[in-house]
Amino acid sequence: MTSAEEPAPAEGRARDAARTRAEILDVATQEFARAGYDGARVDEIAARTRTTKRMIYYYFGGKEQLFTAVLERAYGAIRDAERRLDVDGLDPVAAIRRLAELTFDHHERHPDFVRLVSIENIHGARHIAASRKLGRIGSPALDVIRRILTAGRESGVFTADVDAVELHAMISSFCFFRVANRHTFGVLFGRDLVAPAQRERYRTLLGDMVIAHLTAERTTAG
Repeated sequence: MTSAEEPAPAEGRARDAARTRAEILDVATQEFARAGYDGARVDEIAARTRTTKRMIYYYFGGKEQLFTAVLERAYGAIRDAERRLDVDGLDPVAAIRRLAELTFDHHERHPDFVRLVSIENIHGARHIAASRKLGRIGSPALDVIRRILTAGRESGVFTADVDAVELHAMISSFCFFRVANRHTFGVLFGRDLVAPAQRERYRTLLGDMVIAHLTAERTTAG
């Protein structure tokens, strides 16, 4: 048994440090998403956690590095979900619908992610560009899309001349817009894009649009 005077075991210190970092990131995610990069204050983040501004700087180095860490974790979450996606055994149409639904669900469940990405775009993606981790993270979804597109073309089901990045952008744009533009769209057009009653309609619509594009009959000019 460890006495009060003895230092905590290294394993215990590591767990405490991991918990502290996670708590800081949780609160920082909320604060950056709420106030933006320029509006967020490290003092406020420290006040809402069981730590100090000094400890935040100790763990992360500064506000800029903290925001980068928040982005890394946010992108890491969706990349982990993509890695876990299992479409083996599905036909190409069902597989691409499953991928679209995954993206739809993730954006809906993580509105802070959408806000953080919007904020990072305002800043020209400078934090992402400077992050070694994000530079290597890529998108597991692209590998999945490539396999699905190849299978769909070989079977003659998919006819669109589109690559994985373009299709990824097509899927992400609908999911992102639905969350990011919810309020302005609602005021202008009187429709709440994230209303629970319409959720399955929009989720199905996304898959229908993507599949319609991939399977449409093509005409050859000339």
